[in-house]
Amino acid sequence: MTDVKIRLYVEHPLGAGQRLALNKDQSHYLFAVMRQPLGARIAVFNGADGEWLAEVSKANKRNGELYLISQRGPQQNPPDLWLLFAPIKKARTDFIVEKAAEMGVSRIVPVQTDFTNADRIRQDRLQAHAVEAAEQCGGTFVPEVAELAKLPRVLSDWPEGRKLMFCDETLTGEACATDALSAAGAAPWAILIGPEGGFSDAERQALRGLPFAHPVSLGPRILRADTAAVAAMTLWQINLGDWL
Repeated sequence: MTDVKIRLYVEHPLGAGQRLALNKDQSHYLFAVMRQPLGARIAVFNGADGEWLAEVSKANKRNGELYLISQRGPQQNPPDLWLLFAPIKKARTDFIVEKAAEMGVSRIVPVQTDFTNADRIRQDRLQAHAVEAAEQCGGTFVPEVAELAKLPRVLSDWPEGRKLMFCDETLTGEACATDALSAAGAAPWAILIGPEGGFSDAERQALRGLPFAHPVSLGPRILRADTAAVAAMTLWQINLGDWL
């Protein structure tokens, strides 16, 4: 397999012999930042058609072009897992989105809880972080970052058959999530991580009353929100995901 060092996400169908026009940002990155010459080879993916080998056929910093040669690898989609989290400080929110894309979730849903500090997000910026993470980790799928929504609204529109791993900090020190996940079994799942101040009593009571919610502990210590997200995704992937 041809060795390439650059991977690029594109929003176009991919097939052998196609010529792929690059937008201004992609062209600037490849030819101004990475200084790729005419004839250079890179990998491209679109989230649906696997990874493809492409050759630079027009090295212009404003409107470059690639020529698609052959497929390098098949499409690999993650498990049907969503991550719901309350946005926190900017850098830590970016971290959560990046790690979710790297670790294999299919959808990222920022939610506003009673103790959420942020009342807005830059959805486009977070989506760009998810794209960059997929480019860097070798993935061929980019999870969608949804708009910020209030937690009760998300739960009221909950899809039938999807289970919810509710990470409850009041269970710290009790049996870890492995037992609860094993008992609940395989299905489409979502993980819910609370804000820095945790869930309110009203939220916790409402969540515990939902038939699809499974309260779990993440171990003997209370974790910071961004750490909790990584820990929860790891536990789920090991027990029910594609890390088996």
